[in-house]
Order: sequence, then structure tokens, then C-alpha cells
Amino acid sequence: MAKVGFTELINGEQPILIDFFATWCGPCKMLAPILKEVKADLGVQVRVIKIDVDKNEKLVKQLGIMSMPTLQLYQNGELLWETMGVQTKQAIVSHVLDKIKSPAAH
Repeated sequence: MAKVGFTELINGEQPILIDFFATWCGPCKMLAPILKEVKADLGVQVRVIKIDVDKNEKLVKQLGIMSMPTLQLYQNGELLWETMGVQTKQAIVSHVLDKIKSPAAH
């Protein structure tokens, strides 16, 4: 299976929430279960993926990501929202729902 590039990943119609994390990062470990709950709440509305900063140094540098965890929300190639540090499930869900442009509003 071909590896999908970052540009292809963020250019989709479906919003994508990216968690830039490091395996050694304490706050990243705290955020992981929160993101599972976010995914459960948002279901198919948003795709949630994790990107290991240590395995993707070039991309991280390109995006100017300086702290972990960093969450970024993209849709149609556009950065809609970014935040750093651990957030509550409610805060993440609220920001994501506020930012996504869904043609078929539920």
C-alpha cells in the first residue's frame, strides 16, 4: 500500500484532526484517551490520526510545530484550527464542530 503524503491527507472533504505527539511526552499520553473519546463522539464527521514527531521531523519542521501535543484540524487543505497542550474532550469537540464546514449539516 502506498504511503499517503501529508498534502493528500489534508486535502480531503472530510475534516481531519491530527495529533502531533511524541512517545516520550507525558501530556501526549494524557491526551490519547481523550482523543479516543473525541473520535467516539464525532464518529464519521472527523477523521482522527496521530503523527509521531520523531518519525516525521521534516514535516514537523515544515509546519512549525514546536510543542507536543499539538492538535491541528484540516479540511480541503486548509488549517481550520490549532491548539497546543492537553485539552478537555468537550473543548476539542466544541472547537472541531465550530470549525468544520459540512455541506450536509446534521
